[in-house]
Amino acid sequence: MPGRSSSNSGSTGFISFSGVESALSSLKNFQSCISSGMDTASSVALDLVETQTEVSSEYSMDRAMVEFAMMDRELNHYIKAVQSTINHVKEERPENIPDLKLLVEKQFLTLQNKNSDADFQNNEKFVQFKQQLKELKKQLVKPKENGRYNELDQIKNKNELPDFPKATTPFYIPTNSV
Repeated sequence: MPGRSSSNSGSTGFISFSGVESALSSLKNFQSCISSGMDTASSVALDLVETQTEVSSEYSMDRAMVEFAMMDRELNHYIKAVQSTINHVKEERPENIPDLKLLVEKQFLTLQNKNSDADFQNNEKFVQFKQQLKELKKQLVKPKENGRYNELDQIKNKNELPDFPKATTPFYIPTNSV
């Protein structure tokens, strides 16, 4: 029956993507939550540097920013995977309805396998955070009388990313219909 959606793999019929598109809209709204979290972590980290709080606290904020950037990247990949799968199915109009969950998972894993630490250089908030942190440290770090920096300042000036594993599993995809 036209307009009817079916979630059974291999069955024939028309697929309505309105539920999927609504869920995608919600996921896109969640991106603003990640952005807010990054703003907060950035603000806290800058405050820690400004108040010259211990280095481990600053490292924790740096790690939080990396984790937010990873969440943002993973969410973007998932949204792209779903959109790509939907567009492919709409264009192909297959006689049998494919297993959409499986297709999305495959596309998502393909995108995730391309991850690298260089991806963070494309995350605007992460790059801005690192630049602000570097500039603030330049302003706050003063050389000793002998022209050298103390050991704590040298540690604070390291601008290295910690190693984090690549995500290999997609978000949970509910299979029950509403």
